[in-house]
Amino acid sequence: MDLELGKSLDTSKRDSWKTALLLAYQSLGVVYGDLSTSPLYVYKSTFAEDIQHSETNEEIYGVLSFVFWTLTLVPLFKYVFVVLRADDNGEGGTFALYSLICRHAKVSVLPNRQVADEALSTYKLEHHPEKKSSSGVKQYLEKHKVLHTALLILVLLGTCMVIGDGVLTPAISVFSAVSGLELSMSKEHHQYSKETPVGLQGPFKGMLSSGITISCPFFWSYLFLSHYDSGNDAVMPITCFILVCLFALQHYGTHRVGFFFAPIVLTWLLCISTLGLYNIIHWNPHVYQALSPYYMFKFLKKTRKGGWMSLGGILLCITGSEAMFADLGHFSYSAIQTAFTFMVYPALILAYMGQAAYLSQHHQTSYQISFYVSVPESVRWPVLIIAILASVVGSQAIISGTFSIINQSQSLSCFPRVKVIHTSDKIHGQIYIPEINWVLMILCIAVTIGFRDTKHMGNASGLAVMTVMLVTTCLTSLVIILCWHKPPIVALLFLLFFGSIELLYFSASLTKFTEGAWLPILLALFLMTIMFVWHYATIKKYEFDLHNKVSLEWLLALGPSLGIARVPGIGLVFTDLTSGIPANFSRFVTNLPAFHRVLVFVCVKSVPVPFVPPAERYLVGRVGPAAHRSYRCIVRYGYRDVHQDVDSFESELVSKLADFIHYDWYRSQNRPHAEDDVVSHSNESTSDCRLAVIGTVAFSGIPAYEIDESMQPASVSVGFSTVESVTDVIEMEPVRAVERRVRFAIDDDSESDVRTDMELQLRDELQDLLAAQEAGTAFILGHSHVRAKQGSSILKRLAINFGYNFLRRNCRGPDVALKVPPVSLLEVGMVYVV
Repeated sequence: MDLELGKSLDTSKRDSWKTALLLAYQSLGVVYGDLSTSPLYVYKSTFAEDIQHSETNEEIYGVLSFVFWTLTLVPLFKYVFVVLRADDNGEGGTFALYSLICRHAKVSVLPNRQVADEALSTYKLEHHPEKKSSSGVKQYLEKHKVLHTALLILVLLGTCMVIGDGVLTPAISVFSAVSGLELSMSKEHHQYSKETPVGLQGPFKGMLSSGITISCPFFWSYLFLSHYDSGNDAVMPITCFILVCLFALQHYGTHRVGFFFAPIVLTWLLCISTLGLYNIIHWNPHVYQALSPYYMFKFLKKTRKGGWMSLGGILLCITGSEAMFADLGHFSYSAIQTAFTFMVYPALILAYMGQAAYLSQHHQTSYQISFYVSVPESVRWPVLIIAILASVVGSQAIISGTFSIINQSQSLSCFPRVKVIHTSDKIHGQIYIPEINWVLMILCIAVTIGFRDTKHMGNASGLAVMTVMLVTTCLTSLVIILCWHKPPIVALLFLLFFGSIELLYFSASLTKFTEGAWLPILLALFLMTIMFVWHYATIKKYEFDLHNKVSLEWLLALGPSLGIARVPGIGLVFTDLTSGIPANFSRFVTNLPAFHRVLVFVCVKSVPVPFVPPAERYLVGRVGPAAHRSYRCIVRYGYRDVHQDVDSFESELVSKLADFIHYDWYRSQNRPHAEDDVVSHSNESTSDCRLAVIGTVAFSGIPAYEIDESMQPASVSVGFSTVESVTDVIEMEPVRAVERRVRFAIDDDSESDVRTDMELQLRDELQDLLAAQEAGTAFILGHSHVRAKQGSSILKRLAINFGYNFLRRNCRGPDVALKVPPVSLLEVGMVYVV
C-alpha cells in the first residue's frame, strides 16, 4: 500500500509539473510578447541623442550594465518574487491591489458596501494577527477621507497610463520591427536595381519563372516596396498598414489565432538568444565583464547629465513587465515565474549582451545603432519576418489588456458605459470594445505618423511604463502592511528600494517632456478627467437617491383607497440603492397611479472581488409582508465578471424569486425547529426582511435540508447565509455583523392543518408569480438629468452640468447595458440636484 501511495504521489507531482510547464509555454504568447520585443529599440533609443558610442566602449558597457541590473531588480526581484504574490484570488493588476486594500480597510469611496458582501467565498481576508503598527496605519487611512480620494486618484492614474501604453506600445513595437526594411532593402535595392526588373529584387528574384508571382501576396508587397528609393520611405506605410490590420481583426478575438502566439514568441526568444550567443562568441567573448555594477558608475561619471537623460531609453528594456502581474489570472504564479526565470530572462540577457558585443567592435557604422545591424545578412530577412510577427503578438496582448482594464473601470463606476463584446464562450475574460478599439487605432496611427522615429515613441512609452510601475510599488507597499500584516518598516524598505530605482528612471523620462513624453501625460490628464467626473457624479447621484428614498410604510399604504391599482405583470424597478424605496418609483406612481402585481426592486452592484460565484450572486428578500408581493433582489458582480451572463435576465430572476419563495415558506413552517434562527415570519414584517443567498439549483418537491457551516454554497440548492435586516445596515459605513446560518429539517409530526395552510399560501404565491410572468415584464429605469446646486463652484458646475451630462448623452444608456427589450422599457425622468 505504501508503494502504491508513493507511486500515486509521484504521478500527481509529475502531472502538476506538466500542467505548470504547459501553462508556462502558453504564457509566452500572452504575457511576454511586449517584453521580449524590447531589444528591437532599447539601444537605438538610448543612443539616439544624449550619448555617443565611442572607441573606449565605456558607453555601451555602461548601458549593458544598466540593462542587466534593471532587468534583474525590477522584473525578476520585484515582480516575480514579491508583487506576483499580492494576488486577489489569483487575479493581478492595479484593480486587484486596490480591491485587496479596500477589503482590508474601509478606504473605498463606493458607498454601496454591505455586510453581506463579506460572506462571499471570494471575499477572503488574510487571517494573520494584526500588529499594532499595521492597525495604526489602517486607522489612519480610514480616518482621513482625503486619503481615500488620493488612493482612488492614484489607481486612476495607473489605469490611464495603462490605456496610454495601449496606444504607444503597438506603435513603437511594429515600427521598430518594420524599420529593419531600412537596412535590408537599402543595400539590396542598389545591388539588384541594374540587374533585375522592378518587383523582382531580393529574395523574390526568379519568381516569374516559378509561376507564382501573380498569386503571391509577398511578391506584390515587395513590388510596392521596391518603388521607393530606400527602405526608410517604406517603413511608414507598411507600419500603418499592419496596425490597421491588427485593430481591424480585434473583433474576432484572440482565441481564434491565439494558439499561434506562443510558438511565435518562443521562436523569437530562441532567435534573439541564438543571435546574442553568436555575437558574443564571434565578436567579443569578454563582454560579460560589463555586467559588473562598476560600469554603471563609470558610465555616469563620464557621461554625467547626458548619461542620466539616456536612462529614458534604457528603461524600455522592462516595458511589458507589468503584464506579468496584470495577466496573472489567466495563468498561475508558478507558470509565469518559470517562464520568465528559465526562458525569457536568459534570452533577453543574451540578446542585449550580443548586441553590445557586436557594437563594441563596430564603432563606425553607416546606419544608426539598431537591432538589425548586429544580425548577419544571411539571416536578416527571416529575422525581420519573425520580429514583425512577434511585435504584432506583443501589441495584441497590450490591446487586450486595455480592453480588460476599461471593463474593470466601468464595473467600478469609473468609466462611461461602453459596449463590451465577449469574443469567447470558453475562455473567460476575452473581450472586445468597439468604440475603444477604433479610438486606439486612430491614436496609434497618429502617433506613428506624427513622431516618425523610435526616439520620440520611446520617450512617451517609457514615461507611461514607469508611471504604472510606480503606482504598483505604492499599492504593493500598502498591501504589505494592511493585507500581509508586516511591520511598516518592511513596506517602507520595499517602497524606498524599488521606488528610488523607478523614480530615477521616471525623472530621466520627464526631462524628455518636449520630445514625446508630453503625450502620455496629456492622455492621462484627459482620461483622468473623464473618469473622475463620471465617478464623482455617480457617487453624488447615489447620495441623492439615499437621502430622497421613501419609507416602506408609504409603499404599503398604496392601495385602492388612494386610487392606486395593481396591474398584471412583473415590474422590475432598477435602482442603485441596496435598501429602501427609490425616489424614481415614487415619481412613477405619482404620475401613473398603478404598479404591477409583482414588484421587484433590482440592484445590480459591483463588489471589490474579481469574481462572484454564480451560487452566491443573488441576494433576495421581501419588501413588506408576503401578501404585498414585493421583493428585493441584489445582483452582485466582481470587477472581472461577465455582466448579464445569462440568456434572459428576466427568466433567471423569476427562477431565483421562486427559489426564495420556497425557502422562505419552508423556513417559516419549520421555524420552531430552526437553530440560530432569529428571523420573524415575513408576514409579520414591517420592514425589509433579511436577505438570503439563492444558489443556482432550483427546488424540486419538498426537500429536507440540513445546512452545515462547512458546506460550500455551490453544493446545495440555496446558500442560507443571511445578514441583518438591510434597514439596519448603514450604507455609507456599514457595521460588521455576525454571519448566521439557518439549520432546520422538515418535522413530520407538525400539525397537518398548519402545513396544509402553509402549502396553500406557498402555492398561491408561486401561481401569482407565474401568472405575472405570463402577463409580461416591465423594466422601470430612471432617466436622469444631473445639475449642480446653486452656489456651487465654477469647476463643479463645469464638471456636472457640461462634462457629466455630455458623457451621459453620448455613452450607452443603462437600458442597453442591462439588455432591456425596448418594448418592455419604462423610463422615469429624474432631475438630480447635487
